[in-house]
Amino acid sequence: MRFDYANVLVFLGLGVLLCALMMYLGALLRPANPERAKLTTYECGIEVEGSSWINFNIRFYVVALVFVIFDVEVAFVYPVVTVFKQWVAEGRGLFALSEIVLFIAILVCGLVYVWRKGDLDWMKTVSSAQVPSQLPASSARAAAPTPGGRVDVAA
Repeated sequence: MRFDYANVLVFLGLGVLLCALMMYLGALLRPANPERAKLTTYECGIEVEGSSWINFNIRFYVVALVFVIFDVEVAFVYPVVTVFKQWVAEGRGLFALSEIVLFIAILVCGLVYVWRKGDLDWMKTVSSAQVPSQLPASSARAAAPTPGGRVDVAA
């Protein structure tokens, strides 16, 4: 019994040792000639201007998370689909089908929620009633009203 735990510890130790060995070999073999151009932010050959610390639009992350959620849905549904014929033969088909339908329904409700909330839109549209009447000069140019009385604001 304890021998099984020893196997796990040996493999864990070998894994840590192998990682440390590869990092040491990389540091030993790679050339080390730092210069100013190599220490700058990579900008596709363009000279760096200003700081690389900028605010990114949070919508990139929201869309990525929604993608991951629905990608996991496919990962969970696929194994059930592969054995569904066998479950029908065993008499468990209706139960499995109802579970999968419930699972997909919950995810569709999540998609509808995210869609209605507007998190899948790249430009957030705000009605003119929500925009303050006194906008600063810099915001007035960014939030120009459209013919329908709506204001497009870059989020």
